[in-house]
Amino acid sequence: MSRLRDMLEAGEFIVTGEIAPPKGTDLTHMFDSVDLLAPYCHAMNVTDNQGASLHLSSIAASKMILERGIEPIFQQTCRDRNRLALQSDLLAAWALGLENVLLVTGDDPRAGDHPHAKGVFDLDSTQLAQIVRGMNEGRDMMGRELKGGTGFLVGAAMFPEAEPWDVQLARTAQKIEAGVRFFQTQAVFDIGKLERAVEALRPLGVKVIAGVLVLRSPRVIDFINNKLAGLMVPEPIADRIRRAEDPVAEAVRLAAEQVREIRDIADGVHIMPLGLDAAVGRILGVEGAS
Repeated sequence: MSRLRDMLEAGEFIVTGEIAPPKGTDLTHMFDSVDLLAPYCHAMNVTDNQGASLHLSSIAASKMILERGIEPIFQQTCRDRNRLALQSDLLAAWALGLENVLLVTGDDPRAGDHPHAKGVFDLDSTQLAQIVRGMNEGRDMMGRELKGGTGFLVGAAMFPEAEPWDVQLARTAQKIEAGVRFFQTQAVFDIGKLERAVEALRPLGVKVIAGVLVLRSPRVIDFINNKLAGLMVPEPIADRIRRAEDPVAEAVRLAAEQVREIRDIADGVHIMPLGLDAAVGRILGVEGAS
């Protein structure tokens, strides 16, 4: 039984951290990040070829993290696999003991390190959620019985700052109908819009884990604003980092402020430290954290 499921159902405030598998087979840095985040996180979200760039498999990395006694949330993108491969990987993940999955449609391959790769996009994340719901009930996409089904806790991404909001809310409602039980948001910069999203979704019985991105440098801000579709760092926040004598220290202070506000609104927080794993304790306000 997923501990994450138990904690969400019990109404506990959840902290998840983001782990990026390596581009290669040297796992040293990944495990260093895991060890730094583990004291503060209830689960770790393991990305799947994030940014449309090549990395070690999310399933493989999640299995190794699980073996260290830490609960993983493996990601599955629709970009790189057709419906056969998606279902096959879901069966493999469940057989390996992975119980939590975050479903995402995936970034455009042209934004990554293999810009000529063909995006598959056989399904979108809502359709994939429908498939997982069926597999949890013991059948494949075609309605045929499986010899052993799955029991995933299903999460998906959402964008509380997206406009028009009614369109985003309608898409989110479709995901809930398809079987999604928790949402991890994109990086949140407008707390008012996060509150709007949580108020709209809470009556629907799902949990919202709000994303906090540690804006460690002006270069990171420029990358987000120029390369990541649908995400924009507001100018007042960008100016705060750009004008700071120590941008890293200012980014940590900003993230800590965001976490304090989120605690009163959402069901959890997802920390994307961008290499500042050692600062996560301070961001969360843990007494004595270095």
